Amino acid sequence: MLAARPRFYRAGRLSPLTTLAIRGVAVLLLVGIALGGHWIERSGLRDNTDGAVSFLDIVYFTVITVTTVGYGDIVPVSDAARMFDTFVVTPIRIFVFLIFLGSAYSFMLRQGWERWRMGFIRRELKDHVIVCGYGRSGSAAVSELLERDHPAERIVVVDTNADRLRLAEELGVATVEGDATHNKVLEIARVETARTVIVCPGRDDTAVLIILTCRRLSPQAAVAVSIAAIENELLARDAGASIIVNPVSFGGQLLAQCTAGPHVADYVADLVTRNGKIELRERAVRADEVGSAAREVTSGQIVRLYRGDRAISIDEPDAQHLQAGDLVIELVEPRRRSSTP
Repeated sequence: MLAARPRFYRAGRLSPLTTLAIRGVAVLLLVGIALGGHWIERSGLRDNTDGAVSFLDIVYFTVITVTTVGYGDIVPVSDAARMFDTFVVTPIRIFVFLIFLGSAYSFMLRQGWERWRMGFIRRELKDHVIVCGYGRSGSAAVSELLERDHPAERIVVVDTNADRLRLAEELGVATVEGDATHNKVLEIARVETARTVIVCPGRDDTAVLIILTCRRLSPQAAVAVSIAAIENELLARDAGASIIVNPVSFGGQLLAQCTAGPHVADYVADLVTRNGKIELRERAVRADEVGSAAREVTSGQIVRLYRGDRAISIDEPDAQHLQAGDLVIELVEPRRRSSTP
């Protein structure tokens, strides 16, 4: 499993308008500092128009100085006023410029660029995996996919929790904030071109609704769902789930099986995780294997054969002649992973 670098993280909750208001207050504060300094040192200023420097003249001079307009009708003549402009007003001028530049980038350039970039990525997205729900099961599924060298750019996480999505983005995957039971949200995730949809929202009723939405938008995609209650498995199957995983019943079965020996759980963990000593792999029968018996295949140990919708044990007669289009489940040792496609 991938281990993220531990750090304290809290997503920002400020709206764009709030952020803009804070920046506006910062600009007013900086201008106020310059205004106060000019008012204190007003004796060091000279008005070339009427010779008198009023408060309105100070406001006018401060604004045109901070904004670098500088008409020259009011000028600093004393050393103190010149030093104040040099070492205080000049940094204020730079900070104000950076605030305006950052605001323009954040609210105009960056948002436009991000919309264009996200649109381009969405248009190119296909044969990807969508993970609906980034709780414990969803995050574990994403980490295992990445551990199995699945490209991060071909994983899309959908969740309503912005904090969870920020954690997912740290792994390099794309995210969509929204309710996966809604058509629009899954359309943004390009479910119509997805290869697999993993459904693990943490609630069985929500999972069934997501399955129905997926099947309406993408009948061809494989849908794997995590169901907690055994009585809801049939509902998930009727809704269109291709694969149903019940972590509660599976965990109970594994615990019961451990009474027959202390190493059963360790072996099963090896089978289902990338870092195990042995791995389960599903693949199509290759052309050079057509006509051979399942036991004769040397790339790995075939433990089950699928022909259409029928599961075939390797001891059955139909497993003695592999056919084109068959799918096999085989055990592969780590040293053989790099030599088999």
